[in-house]
Amino acid sequence: MDSALYALCAIAGWTAFGYMLRLQRRQPSHARGAICVALGAFALGITLAVPPLANAIDRASGLPNLAKVLSHGCAMAIAASAETMLLHLALPRAKAASRTRLWILVTSGAFLAMAGLFAYTLTYDTPVLLTVEYATDPAVTAYLLIFMVLGFFAYCIDISRLCWRFARICGRPWLRRGLRITAVGAAFALLYSTNKIVYLIAYRSGYQPTGEREIAAVLVTISALLMMVGLTLPAWGPILTITRRWDDFRSYRRLEPLWRDLIAALPELELDASLRRPLTAVRDIDYALTRRVAEIRDARLALRPYMDARVTALAEQYAEQAGLAAEERRAAVEAAHLACALREHRAGAAVTLPLPSDDLHRPSGGYAGEIAWLTLVSITYTRSFVVARTLAASRHLPASQSTLGDAHR
Repeated sequence: MDSALYALCAIAGWTAFGYMLRLQRRQPSHARGAICVALGAFALGITLAVPPLANAIDRASGLPNLAKVLSHGCAMAIAASAETMLLHLALPRAKAASRTRLWILVTSGAFLAMAGLFAYTLTYDTPVLLTVEYATDPAVTAYLLIFMVLGFFAYCIDISRLCWRFARICGRPWLRRGLRITAVGAAFALLYSTNKIVYLIAYRSGYQPTGEREIAAVLVTISALLMMVGLTLPAWGPILTITRRWDDFRSYRRLEPLWRDLIAALPELELDASLRRPLTAVRDIDYALTRRVAEIRDARLALRPYMDARVTALAEQYAEQAGLAAEERRAAVEAAHLACALREHRAGAAVTLPLPSDDLHRPSGGYAGEIAWLTLVSITYTRSFVVARTLAASRHLPASQSTLGDAHR
């Protein structure tokens, strides 16, 4: 299982590294450069940690644990690079550079100590592995503690703290989301190191629990994937916004037939005529779509005196004959009411039996549900034969109209 998980992380790491390296070449920055180093170190380190490859490197070099030491060095480089990125985001450049140099010096010193302990284990008559199963050896214990305490605890606690701190004041939504995801990934890295230390203590105490490798593989995979997503999200996250904006623009266009007829009858409800120009609407589609939804709803309220309650029975009859589903039937009735009300409005006469004031449909799902509902009504308004047949049949309803003036008395 651990081989498959590490291989998955390696593929994701090289993909993310290639993507961020391309962005760094186009738009260089200290923070993005640090992310590139972190992702490159992660991709290399997790690749070296894939058990078949690690075993092959150890056999080819004749140095047991070489692949593991190199992988651990990459892990420390990841933490240092992520810390550098966050320091450059959260602090002034001079202060960030000073703190970065300090972290690099401490990290370098720690890795040299780990390399020295590794070299010392090579002098043993019986080879040992740098894993918790060999924690009874003092050199292995020291090696793992340095790696866990500095490479994970010190860095990950600071990374989580900086991420949450900067996310609270960050004005860029995708960066804010990325920082929070990175903080969660760092928390899983803390769980990974805690798991290692617990097993280390257990082996030092004479116990021999199993399952450490499998637990570590799961935790490091979750941590790695979350941190990769978090660190790269500010770069590719806006693509999701573009997709949503396209959906909003499509809804805006689908509302146009109904909106156009309503505004033609009630031009005073249009507050921003500039939105008729497509490019103007595209530049601020959130505002344009909100205005269009509001104007359709305002027009519906303005037309209520012209909505004959008897139209409901006609429209439901034709919708039932067409075999429409519940939501489509409701939309057909609403569209038929609007079409008939527009005709009565043009005639200048209000009905004497209008719809109740509480008849307005309020779809679930908030604003998104409102857009989806009105879009369905607009499409039905232009395409449904139920609307056409109701419009024709309602002309022959028994007279129950009064002049507009009488309706308002």
